[in-house]
Amino acid sequence: MAFRDGPFDQFKVPLVWTAAVVVVVALIASVLLIVADRRHDAAADGYGPVRAGFDAGAGPINGLFAAPVRWTGAVTDFVGGYFFAVSENRRLKRELEELQPWRDQAIALKNVNARYEAMLGLRTEPVVALATARSVSESRGPFVNARLLDAGSNKGVQVGNPVINEQGLVGRIVGVTGGVSRMLLLTDVASRTPVLIDRTDARALLTGDGSGNPKLEFIRGVDAVQAGDRVLTSGDGGGFPRGVPIGVVAKGIDGSWRVKLFSDRGAIDYVRIMLFQDFAQLADREALNAPPLAGLAPTPPSTAPAAPATRQTQSPSQPPAQGAARETAPAPSRAAAPPARPAPAPERPAPAATPASPTADTPSEPPPGGAA
Repeated sequence: MAFRDGPFDQFKVPLVWTAAVVVVVALIASVLLIVADRRHDAAADGYGPVRAGFDAGAGPINGLFAAPVRWTGAVTDFVGGYFFAVSENRRLKRELEELQPWRDQAIALKNVNARYEAMLGLRTEPVVALATARSVSESRGPFVNARLLDAGSNKGVQVGNPVINEQGLVGRIVGVTGGVSRMLLLTDVASRTPVLIDRTDARALLTGDGSGNPKLEFIRGVDAVQAGDRVLTSGDGGGFPRGVPIGVVAKGIDGSWRVKLFSDRGAIDYVRIMLFQDFAQLADREALNAPPLAGLAPTPPSTAPAAPATRQTQSPSQPPAQGAARETAPAPSRAAAPPARPAPAPERPAPAATPASPTADTPSEPPPGGAA
């Protein structure tokens, strides 16, 4: 049976009632919206519970209406990512290729900084000035083990200076120019280093033979060396400071004692040159010249001028007193300072006194008959 054939087929709603219902519903919705949009504290007035109830009911409804929007966005992103995956992959590959050199540089700088930190942490006892250098070239062969360093006389490097790295002794300087120096490694056949055994204080000579482990020769004492003993510089001869670590003792396959170098534990690219000349530079001269020894200093020589000696000429025919009086008589006139104003003309000497002046310098002839 159709709806129009039912009991409500004659039911008609007046238009005025319909308009009134719509207006009432609109007013109620407006009031609810106004209540929900209030900005002040809801607990301060009577609208708090109403607003709370409206928010509780509107939350699920808003979530329900927003769900299709979220689903549509997710589907769009998925479809876009699927169709644009190839182009995105190509873009990421290009970025990776661009960042790869930067990654390599970062790793290299990290390693260099680690080496610098290790080098700057080196301390010597006693304190010796150090110069940092980098190995720029290497000469390696059966008889030559040397390297060129980028530090020379401009940094105070001199021939004979020891070279160390963060592990121990590496070699010594054998040639210096303005900005480059040559380092002879401990393994070179021309290398000779006086050393001592840390455990027994026995002296020996570390000799390079071209292999990776130099030999210990001229060991003093009986049973002075054992495998595993630490080897240090002895300082004998004044070429190296005492106590620089070199390596540990090991038994070679030929039966000789050899040294495993500490410097082989790392790369020999960054080194430090010890500006060591002799042990005199390690002494504190001010401490040596302390007050108890200050009196031993030599007295400086006197600078007062000596009085000039007066030359006297004695006539053979006159007694010594008379000759001295004649010699010293004209001295005041020669030594006197000139007067401030012109002096009057000197009087002409008497004829009797004229022959007296040459008698002071020229000896007079003896009178006739005076030989007796």
